[in-house]
Amino acid sequence: MNKIQKLNFDTVDDFLDHLPDHERKIVDCLRRIIFDCIPGCTEKLAYNVPFYYRHARICFIWPSSIPWGRVKPNGVQLGFCNGNLLIDDAGYLEKGDRKQVYTKTFTSVKDIDVDMVRTYIFDAVAIDEQIRKNKRAWT
Repeated sequence: MNKIQKLNFDTVDDFLDHLPDHERKIVDCLRRIIFDCIPGCTEKLAYNVPFYYRHARICFIWPSSIPWGRVKPNGVQLGFCNGNLLIDDAGYLEKGDRKQVYTKTFTSVKDIDVDMVRTYIFDAVAIDEQIRKNKRAWT
């Protein structure tokens, strides 16, 4: 029987140190893009992977070496917590059977279309702002 090793990271650095080199390169690239697009965002672990917040969860990075995420082998997912609200006319995001969270899986840094990723992140930030405004209007 194959047991899935239960991982528990205390910090983002612990998470990063766990990653195999090929995943680490993809994660580092995605983190740079996220920090560039969402200045002042908060990065913290949830489900043992980094999530990025402003008012609420905007996106996350989930490598295949974190086994319970169902990411294809050697892949790293960039997930959008409100992906269902993003405009995806290009069909860029992977929806699967999910109703809210949409993702994009990368197997190398070369797979990352930086301009496309930036566009989706900027849209996700705008949605985060709109959700916050809507919540404030109801209180």
